Amino acid sequence: MLISRSKQRFLTLLTYAVLIGFSVYCLFPFLWMLATSIKPDAEIRTVNPTFWISAPTWKHFENVLHGSAFLTFFKNSVFISAVTTGASLIISIFAGYALSRFVRFRGVKLFGIAMLLSQMIPGVLLLIPLYLVMKNLSLINTYSSLILAYTTFTVPLCTFMMKGFFDSVPFEMEESAEIDGCSRVGIIFRILMPVSLPSLVATSLFAFLNAWNEFMFGFVFINDEEHRTLTPGISLFKGLYQTDWGSMMAASVMSVLPVVIIFVFLQKFLVEGMTAGAVKG
Repeated sequence: MLISRSKQRFLTLLTYAVLIGFSVYCLFPFLWMLATSIKPDAEIRTVNPTFWISAPTWKHFENVLHGSAFLTFFKNSVFISAVTTGASLIISIFAGYALSRFVRFRGVKLFGIAMLLSQMIPGVLLLIPLYLVMKNLSLINTYSSLILAYTTFTVPLCTFMMKGFFDSVPFEMEESAEIDGCSRVGIIFRILMPVSLPSLVATSLFAFLNAWNEFMFGFVFINDEEHRTLTPGISLFKGLYQTDWGSMMAASVMSVLPVVIIFVFLQKFLVEGMTAGAVKG
């Protein structure tokens, strides 16, 4: 159906207006967080808060960096997130390949159903049993407790993400490699991995963000500053009688920056990885 140029222009303007509106709605909390982090205390606690800052200050950032254990929390989050990402990726590659290539075996189907059902159980229901397990294993206040918990909850979805990509890879590639004498493990690392870079990046980002943003297990399993991660550490700026909103927002800004930088540089791979395997034919 043909439409006039004026109507087409109106629809284009309407589309951009809606998109801009949604963008402002999504970015507003982050912009307010950034503005609050450089406001003086008097302007933060004013009755009529605004985006306008009459006297910007960096004292909240200085307080976070020099007056708290933020750098220790940051280092712990980087280490735990990196190890969780590596462990989840290795497990999900082999599990996803098995679910994709050995569908005829009954045990594989049951395994896939079990992993799917595990995603329906809220993590808070397993908090007390996991705490007792970690306590009996003497893992409370250790990195291992968080790495095990995060990997456990991350692997199922990472596995299905990798399975979706492996399903889109034709069997002929593997058959050709087998004729040349390549082993099953060699097929995975020499044939599938080089062509699955976007999917690997998307899966890695999901695992990393899941570990980076987690609060509940980090708050319960860790009780000392030496092993505490970012999200529970930021909550320490909330005191019993008052909250240091400026320092809390400054710490939040610095904790978000690594994620923003990662997404800026890996956005292309992320989009390709999330859509990999979505269309067949």
